[in-house]
Amino acid sequence: MMNFLVKTIANAGALAVAVWLLDKITLTGDSTGKKVGTLLLVALVFGLVNAVVKPLVQLLTLPLFIVTLGLFTLVVNALMLLLTSWLADKIDLSFHVEGFWTAVLGGLIISIVSWALHLVLPDAD
Repeated sequence: MMNFLVKTIANAGALAVAVWLLDKITLTGDSTGKKVGTLLLVALVFGLVNAVVKPLVQLLTLPLFIVTLGLFTLVVNALMLLLTSWLADKIDLSFHVEGFWTAVLGGLIISIVSWALHLVLPDAD
């Protein structure tokens, strides 16, 4: 359970960095507390999307991963971020990603920040 909590917080931090760096990824809220809560909920949605949908998409697009030597991962990460944005809209979370190329750059930022945070945060249960 602790590992899940740490990964969710790391995802929330990575999403916060992407929101901070990219104008077309928006997070709105009345107060800082509401924004933090929204980020944590979006991180949960993002984690679920990555745990459930991403492996299926990767399996179905395996030939593209091989042909592009793994660069297709950027496209899959962008699609997962766009799906998270769509789901956040459906459950009334104030998080939005505008456009595919913003999602590609946002996915790259989130991947790098998550990787760095997972290096410094504890990983054991």
